[in-house]
Amino acid sequence: MTTVTSPLAGRAIGLANVPDPVFAGAMVGPGTAIDPVREPTEAVAPVDGLVVSMHPHAFVVMDSDGHGVLTHLGIDTVQLNGEGFELLVNKGDQVKRGQPVIKWNPAAVEAAGKSPISPIVALEASAEQLGGVAETGDVATGGELFTWN
Repeated sequence: MTTVTSPLAGRAIGLANVPDPVFAGAMVGPGTAIDPVREPTEAVAPVDGLVVSMHPHAFVVMDSDGHGVLTHLGIDTVQLNGEGFELLVNKGDQVKRGQPVIKWNPAAVEAAGKSPISPIVALEASAEQLGGVAETGDVATGGELFTWN
């Protein structure tokens, strides 16, 4: 079993409340979303593993069980072309849960007209494989978001 922890501090809102039909419909995979605190912050690794995908606005860490966890910082943030995002690790790096991966500012994303709401998704999983999914309430960085069986 994999425990997925929050890469960000904020409020859990569940995927259904993400202002993007692809994430809201769990087409990328099941999981939850965080409405982050509006201050400069670092998104951290939600699991121990290998960074298999790295973009300024999103990253995937795959754990030793082959579970890939996508952290997508904001909605439509790919349109910012990396502006306001600072990569702290590279694709191919091994990371530990809680290790900073990307520096960004949710308030700046919002000021640029994009939603800072950040989906955290279990790639290639079914909803039945996830347990204890946090869909409401305040979440600290490193707080448990869900388990993946």
